Amino acid sequence: MEPKRLYDGNDMVKVGCHDCVGCSDCCKDMGTSVILDPYDVYRLMRGLGKNFEQLMEREVELHMEDGLIYPNLKMDAATAACCFLNEQGRCAIHEFRPGICRLFPLGRNYEPDRVRYFLLEGACPAQNKSKVKVSKWLATGNLKTYEAYLVRWHNFTKMLREEMKTELMTDGGEERCRQLSMQFLQYFYVLPYEGEDFFPEWQKRMDAWESVG
Repeated sequence: MEPKRLYDGNDMVKVGCHDCVGCSDCCKDMGTSVILDPYDVYRLMRGLGKNFEQLMEREVELHMEDGLIYPNLKMDAATAACCFLNEQGRCAIHEFRPGICRLFPLGRNYEPDRVRYFLLEGACPAQNKSKVKVSKWLATGNLKTYEAYLVRWHNFTKMLREEMKTELMTDGGEERCRQLSMQFLQYFYVLPYEGEDFFPEWQKRMDAWESVG
């Protein structure tokens, strides 16, 4: 198999889908795969004027992955569509949609100190796609800050999952892992981030966690 071509923020890639007119395929049958990172939850809370507990009433649910508890967007039980898909088949939170949603049909390729992108061939059914600069497609503001956040979060959660695998092999490890996972959820998701700029406070929380760990 040929390696996927990797793109940087300034590269052009064929992802322009003509504003998804008449199509909402990528918003359906996603199960628990639209995993939310802390910045996603911060934007949802600010965009909807809700706290985490209120999001859990309808829009967000929890699932466990490799020992950690993550929130994900909830699919409607009757239609299997994202709960934010409106009657016109449009995203009701497009301005502050999660990173996975604004990324599609691109995927992320994580390297130790940076993230690049690759095209998910055949994932989007739109025809005659146009070329769009990756940074414009992601529409996240300061892309360098956002990418630095993604890399640190990815490396941190990867390390934490490995630590939990080791811990599970020790006496009492299962209970300690359960407590750690609950602490992870509370500290990075449930506890509100104050102010207009998410990243400095998130970095302080990361530094505090790692200094204790």
